[in-house]
Amino acid sequence: MLLNWTVMILYNYFSAMFVGPGYVPLGWTPEKTQDCMYLQYCKVCQSYKAPRSHHCRKCNRCVMKMDHHCPWINNCCGYQNHASFTLFLLLAPLGCIHASFIFVMTMYTQLYNRISFGWSSVKIDMSAAKRDPRAIIPFGLSAFAASLFALGLALGTTIAVGMLFIIQMKVILTNKTSIESWIEEKAKDRIQYYQTGETFIFPYDMGSKWKNFKQVFTWSGIPEGDGLDWPVRDGCHQYSLTIEQLKQKADKRVRSVRYRAVEDYSGVCCPVTKGVKTFFTTPCTEEPRIALSKGDLILATRGLKHWMYGEKILDSAADGGIRERGWFPRKCVEKCQYDSETDQPVDGEKKNR
Repeated sequence: MLLNWTVMILYNYFSAMFVGPGYVPLGWTPEKTQDCMYLQYCKVCQSYKAPRSHHCRKCNRCVMKMDHHCPWINNCCGYQNHASFTLFLLLAPLGCIHASFIFVMTMYTQLYNRISFGWSSVKIDMSAAKRDPRAIIPFGLSAFAASLFALGLALGTTIAVGMLFIIQMKVILTNKTSIESWIEEKAKDRIQYYQTGETFIFPYDMGSKWKNFKQVFTWSGIPEGDGLDWPVRDGCHQYSLTIEQLKQKADKRVRSVRYRAVEDYSGVCCPVTKGVKTFFTTPCTEEPRIALSKGDLILATRGLKHWMYGEKILDSAADGGIRERGWFPRKCVEKCQYDSETDQPVDGEKKNR
């Protein structure tokens, strides 16, 4: 059984790694030209972003139904490998639970004959068994230490990977991804902020957990659809989510604030020279940092107490239209007095995110 766990875990792990998430074809455009107005354009891939797709900075491609980029498989989790990745997250804790049971029973049976209880102390003799000296497998102090260490690894993996599996199943049963859950949350914040009275309905939730489950897990192992067109619930259409993304993008531009760099920043993750609080409160995210030179202009879209996130204003002709976005220390910039974008606080400050 332990070998069976190992084979299934490795099979799903390498499937998630080498099959990949599936990428939007380079230069892709929707069949109907008028539908381009509902989609975002990716300058890197030179194509429109299909519904539910997002551009991954690590893979440098637009990924179909992107959930996240996983460093443990060195690939994205998306349309084609979502099932394999989730099965790996399920089987790894189950295999570790089985291994933990073996370790516990091994230490129990070996220590049972070596423990003596006195009036004031408990003594363990690791040299030999007192009742049955004919041990099948030698179990000394080094073997006990190795078993205890392996038990800790197995229990730690069970807890950590098991929590990831629960998170994945929550989004799968609602037919969402981690990114789409964040988009839905921002949609509610946008509607509440502007008091528009509209209601955002997530278009890909089939209304049944079983139907949502079958969108990812199939008997053939091949997910339904082609990764570009998706079935939607009644009252929605294929571009309901992309339209909401465009609204959020426009709202971000409206609420962005222009800042000017007053100090140089090298772009390191934890800068030592920018203060102790800045060093210890660096954002725990895979999002990049951007290097700043004194005089650079930045459009900040969100921020923390000691850090801000924004986009550096570049000369599009000289820089080829490539955008530089990322985190930078708040103490390195100051707000431009002539800012014509907005005088409202940064969204991240307001929401304290």
